[in-house]
Amino acid sequence: MTHPFELSLEIELGATPEQVWDAIATGPGVDSWFMGHTELGTSVGDPDILTMMGRTEQATITAYEPGTRLATRSAEAPDGQFMALEYLIEGRGGGSTVLRLVQNGMLGDDWESEFEAMKAGWPIYLETLKQYLTHFTGRTPSVTTVARPGAGGPDTVWKAVTDALGVTPAVAEGDDVRLPDGSAGVVYYANLPVNLGIRTDEGLYRFIHSGTSRGDVLVLGHQNFAGRDEQAAWDTWTADCFG
Repeated sequence: MTHPFELSLEIELGATPEQVWDAIATGPGVDSWFMGHTELGTSVGDPDILTMMGRTEQATITAYEPGTRLATRSAEAPDGQFMALEYLIEGRGGGSTVLRLVQNGMLGDDWESEFEAMKAGWPIYLETLKQYLTHFTGRTPSVTTVARPGAGGPDTVWKAVTDALGVTPAVAEGDDVRLPDGSAGVVYYANLPVNLGIRTDEGLYRFIHSGTSRGDVLVLGHQNFAGRDEQAAWDTWTADCFG
C-alpha cells in the first residue's frame, strides 16, 4: 500500500540567487554539497540523473525557471510510488537568499521509516549547501561516497567515528576535530546518533548512520575541493574500523 507524504524545509543562505541556482540546478553544483554524481538538464522535460554506489535514479525536470524555481518528478512505479522535488529561490537584501525545498509523493509499505530518514537527512544536506556557498562556492570537488551495511548499532558506530576524530559522542557544533589523515576541522552539524558534518580548509565531510531498522548502514559522503581523490583512503578507513 502506498502512502502520500510532504516535507517542506527552508534555509537562509549568504549567497545571491544566481549562486544558489548554480548550486542546485547544475550537476557540478549539486555534486558540491549532495552525494554521488548528478547530471541535470537545462529545460523542462530534460533528465535529472543521480548515480551513487553503482545505482542510478532518474527523474524529469518539470519546472525550470533560472534563479527562481526548479522542480523534478520521478516516473510512477507500478504500485503508484513516485517522488517530486521543488526548489524555490527568493532573493533578500544584503546579498542573501532564502531557499525553500518541498518534497512530496507516494511512499511504499515502509513509508514511516523512509519519511523519518528524509526528515533527518535533508537538514544536514541543506547545511552542507550553506557551508559550500560560504566557503567553497564555485569550486568543483573530488567526491567520496562509501556505504558499509551492518557496521553496528548507533553506540558502536559513533564511538568508533568520534574516537577517530578525537572527540566523544557528545560532540557539538563548533567543536574542533581532526580527521584520520591529520587534517584539522570543525563540526558544522551534529545530530548524533543520525549524522555529523565536518568542515576543513579543503572540504566537507559527512558521516551518516541509517539506524538499526534500516540495516545499521554507515554512509560517508565527502567533498574535497583541493582536488585530492580520497576514495581509496576512506574505503580503507571504513574497512579497518568496521570490518
